[in-house]
Amino acid sequence: MVPVRTYWASETAAVLDLEGEVTLERQRRIWWLANLFRELPGLREVVPGMNNLTIEVDPLATDGARLLEDLEDGWQRSVAADTAVRQVEIPVHYGGGAGADLDVVAAHAGLSRAQVIERHTGALYTVFFLGFLPGFAYLGGMDPRLATPRRREPRLEVPAGSVAIGGSQTAVYPVASPGGWQVIGRTDTRLFDIERDPPALLRPGDTVRFFDAGSGS
Repeated sequence: MVPVRTYWASETAAVLDLEGEVTLERQRRIWWLANLFRELPGLREVVPGMNNLTIEVDPLATDGARLLEDLEDGWQRSVAADTAVRQVEIPVHYGGGAGADLDVVAAHAGLSRAQVIERHTGALYTVFFLGFLPGFAYLGGMDPRLATPRRREPRLEVPAGSVAIGGSQTAVYPVASPGGWQVIGRTDTRLFDIERDPPALLRPGDTVRFFDAGSGS
């Protein structure tokens, strides 16, 4: 049985939180539960996270007294339903000026740069959830050998399109921002575009493959 707790994070935000390891099966159950609650009236927002789900209620439109109980009951009934899967391919320029931390990851893993690239492009990733920045997709499924701690001192600005590793996950920075992940490459694919509908390229449940587009300049 998965240890679960529910609580109010604020007067209007209820949270379902799972303890333990993040897995694809758990995330699929969270997505299923999120879709269930999106069908209910009186809710402002339903936000699936990593091992958690947050429900923002409109206190004038709904009675939130039973919401925590409904969340826990919903989790117990949830299923790891298959979602409509899109596969997105993202070209990456690895190393050089585009991937200043490729050598750091290689040294930590005890691999050559070519082996890091081979392992990074060889995995099929799943978007676990979006957060941190608009369109920032946390990707599960990375080869465990590539797991590398974040930088001790975050950069003040990481360019948009930077492909990076932080702990056991990999991601693409959708916009320029401060960040502490290890940058191993860069893509010209736009992960977030305000002119696009929807603006974020990726959504939870999508699968992603990276492929080597040549060394970074």
